[in-house]
Amino acid sequence: MAKKGTSVFENGLIWFGAGVSIAEILTGTYFAPLGFRTGLAAILLGHVIGCVMMFLAGLIGGRMRKSAMETVKVSFGTKGGLLFAVLNVLQLVGWTAIMIYDGALAADGVMHTGAWVWCLVIGGLIIVWIAVGVTNLGKLNTVAMAALFILTLILCKIIFFDGNGAGAISGESMSFGAAVELSVAMPLSWLPVISDYTREAEKPVRATAVSVLVYGLVSCWMYVIGMGAAIYTGETDIAAIMGKAGLGIAALLIVIFSTVTTTFLDAYSAGVSFESVIPKLKGRHVGIAAAVIGTAGALLFPMDDITDFLYLIGSVFAPMIAVQIADVFLFRRDREDGEFDWINLAIWLAGFLMYRWLMTVDIPVGNTLPDMAAVILLCLIVHAVRGRNKR
Repeated sequence: MAKKGTSVFENGLIWFGAGVSIAEILTGTYFAPLGFRTGLAAILLGHVIGCVMMFLAGLIGGRMRKSAMETVKVSFGTKGGLLFAVLNVLQLVGWTAIMIYDGALAADGVMHTGAWVWCLVIGGLIIVWIAVGVTNLGKLNTVAMAALFILTLILCKIIFFDGNGAGAISGESMSFGAAVELSVAMPLSWLPVISDYTREAEKPVRATAVSVLVYGLVSCWMYVIGMGAAIYTGETDIAAIMGKAGLGIAALLIVIFSTVTTTFLDAYSAGVSFESVIPKLKGRHVGIAAAVIGTAGALLFPMDDITDFLYLIGSVFAPMIAVQIADVFLFRRDREDGEFDWINLAIWLAGFLMYRWLMTVDIPVGNTLPDMAAVILLCLIVHAVRGRNKR
């Protein structure tokens, strides 16, 4: 009997869990110096840009029924794609460590038992989530998401209706373009992940659309919670806000389950990506190993500022997906041709270097959109030259 795919609803739940994240709330606090209106505009614009790219990435995997890193081989060759698979595994293990670290600090802010205890608790729950499996989470995920939804509504009430209007905003204000880029960065970090889930969907186009829409709305919500906390309560420590409000166990549940439901996607996808490197290894087993390594990293290393990490992810994966978008949607390429596609690899490298250069330029829409537009244009020019030479 054929394996049953995930429903549109199940995909929506998965990406709701991905959006509810302490890391996204913390990133939202950086927008406070811009003021609520300007900060909100930057959050929305950045997420529109990032989520359009995320949708196209998910659609590629959903239509091809391939994982994210298997679709990369279509554009870069069977061995050329391994470069991105390895880079993706590294960034996902890094994300796993960062998320566990942030979650443990926040949980310790509520219960004060020692952050190392919560690293082990969160890491253990992530392993349970991976062991159960994406298609078997069912009611467990539904209950977790319902609880998170209710608890985040309570958190919104505390920040926006019970705040003292302190407006104690500290820190240097970033430019609007830099804020947009920081907003793009989160959905962009899911580009090399989303196909790992849409490939198993019963209705890939609808599942991708719902996944991205749910994630985009929830991610914006998390950013706004973080920004609102900094503006209206003068506090950037979400655990402290929940503690002062007397949430207690409810606060702990928000922190732990929001961390687990986001981070298990990173660890699981690290395993799926590694299957592209060494097919004999089972993705679930590697995912559990990634969770263990991430837990160890969270215990051993400080990970308080992740902005440079986010920009590094953008510089690697924005030009990568731009090449894929051109190949799949403009040139209708749907199969690997050879071990290395050196031309596409060269275009990606040009896009990577351009992204790093654009980081030094203040552009109102951030640097991801112009970088990807330039890469797609370069692909069109190269494709036209290739076609002329063949004729």
